[in-house]
Amino acid sequence: MSEEGKAALSPPRDSEKVIREDVDPPERSGRKRSALGLPPGAVNYITARGAARLQAELTRLRAAGDSAERIAELERILGSVEIVDSRGAHSQSVSFSATVKVSDAEGKTETYTVVGVDELDFEPHAVSWISPIGKALLALELGDRITLGDGRVAKIVKIDYRAH
Repeated sequence: MSEEGKAALSPPRDSEKVIREDVDPPERSGRKRSALGLPPGAVNYITARGAARLQAELTRLRAAGDSAERIAELERILGSVEIVDSRGAHSQSVSFSATVKVSDAEGKTETYTVVGVDELDFEPHAVSWISPIGKALLALELGDRITLGDGRVAKIVKIDYRAH
């Protein structure tokens, strides 16, 4: 197997397994996804910034007396989340909340921020940690190669942990 293939398939390190929970996709197991869009048994991880944005929206809707349905949805989401604190993270390895820049052989770059399913609309280039690209990125390191959804192979050229 090529080095590129090995990097894309590298197993998670023990310290990364908490975030990389391997759960059978509902499509294979016959189980249904939860209302939150998570596979059964998966933890609803969210960044502190994402949780704060959802809480601010909930507070605004309650104050305005708007959208009882959306208020109930936000309460359900906020009651189910586990906040991942990445403040001060300076790692050469990709984990939850990392913003990752990759570059392919032609020099085309793409950026991904690995976040929770309930905060995809908050970050440009956000990908869920349970999406195929999110799962593939987790635990890779600076310089590792990844096969993107369109089949291109790209190298991780930058990993950043902004205040999330």
